[in-house]
Amino acid sequence: MARQYAYDAVVIGSGPNGLAAAVELARSERSVLVVEAKETIGGGARSKELTLPAFVHDVCSAVHPLGLASPFFRTLPLEQFGLEWLQPEINLAHPLDDGSAVLLHRSIATTAATLGVDGDVYQRLMIPLVNSWEAIIQAFLGPLRLPPLLHPFKLAPFALAALSSAQLLSDVAFRGPQARALLGGIAAHSMLSLRQPTSAAAGVLLATAGHVSGWPVPRGGSQAIVDALAAYLRSLGGEIRTATEVTNIDELPAACAYLFDVTPRQLLQLAGHRLPDTYKRQLRRYRYGPAAFKLDLALDGPIPWTAQECLKAGTVHLGGTFAEIALSEQQVQCGQPPERPYVLIAQQSMVDATRAPAGKHTAWAYCHVPNGSDFDMTERIEAQIERFAPGFRDRILARHITDPVALEHYNPNYIGGDFNGGKQDIRQLFTRPTIRVNPYTTPAPNIFICSSSTPPGGGVHGMCGYFAAQAVLKQQH
Repeated sequence: MARQYAYDAVVIGSGPNGLAAAVELARSERSVLVVEAKETIGGGARSKELTLPAFVHDVCSAVHPLGLASPFFRTLPLEQFGLEWLQPEINLAHPLDDGSAVLLHRSIATTAATLGVDGDVYQRLMIPLVNSWEAIIQAFLGPLRLPPLLHPFKLAPFALAALSSAQLLSDVAFRGPQARALLGGIAAHSMLSLRQPTSAAAGVLLATAGHVSGWPVPRGGSQAIVDALAAYLRSLGGEIRTATEVTNIDELPAACAYLFDVTPRQLLQLAGHRLPDTYKRQLRRYRYGPAAFKLDLALDGPIPWTAQECLKAGTVHLGGTFAEIALSEQQVQCGQPPERPYVLIAQQSMVDATRAPAGKHTAWAYCHVPNGSDFDMTERIEAQIERFAPGFRDRILARHITDPVALEHYNPNYIGGDFNGGKQDIRQLFTRPTIRVNPYTTPAPNIFICSSSTPPGGGVHGMCGYFAAQAVLKQQH
């Protein structure tokens, strides 16, 4: 390769995808520089003492079903660089108003036992998906590619379920409230209306991941993931510069390729003058999705759940019935702060003692709100927790509030508080950020996109960065 450049590649942004792209290029013996505007690396995987000293909170991502399942991460020796995955006894608990809870265990049969009349149906749905897991993630955790799609019999059960709406799948497959509630809570991770096509995809994919590899948390915080990636990158000769804000691509060192771990709006700001007008118009039409309103809590003890099984779960979904969750998500789509929000809780300190002082605990909680909303959801989130855990408020020592505006300030990629890098509906599932044969490329031959605004979208899995790096390597050959 010609050496008139300072680097073979410069990556802008040190989130999991930016670092994944840099690692893949460095593994292919390319010289790589990662440039990060903040003082610390991490993007959506930073951890900080947000409330009180010695209480470690995950600023954005917390529980990582696709981190341990990622085909790319599995090829890396991240454990040698300090990453340790911890598995809760129960992946997920979904409490109901009668004091019981639906539970997502690693075991399909044990999960089915909590689903009442739908236990057998759930097993018939999930067993083929678990058996075809490798084919599923190869086909759907990335761009549309022909080789992974050459297994129609293995992929058909997942595709049929995932392409439907969560409402339709729930109505067709299940009769009882337990299975419907479980599906609704997991499917709502999509941040879509549960009536929309493909809203079932998140529910089916994440439930299957729970049975295959669990819903783990990293010891010490999500920061451990990016710290391990960074340490491995440096061992391969890669460089990282923090506190280096870039306002224009022309400020960067000369390189054969530039990979942007940013969304379309930032790409236009940083490199728009190097892109043709037609492509820029396409980027401007890119759609951002709902936002998150987040609470980080320092607690004087564990959350006093009525359903005791919740104390063994790393993640808890609050929202009661499928219908209530669907209403909450529909209100968000209509631009209204939900009255009884669907709330996601992570209890990392229940499985990771490094997160809080002895006897104390942390809680990570958020709900969905309209993009850019300035409505304070603190009371509504805490009311939902109190509903299923009376006395919860008495255990709060301190709280840290992050609304959509603060989320975007923390990470400019979170436009209006959207941490998924753009809406992930059927129109932008694989055609993100634009319709291109290779979505990681741009019309400028040396400019690439490696963020969650490319397939497969949001989540800490590194696959967007991996495929972007592959696009660079293919072009340079």
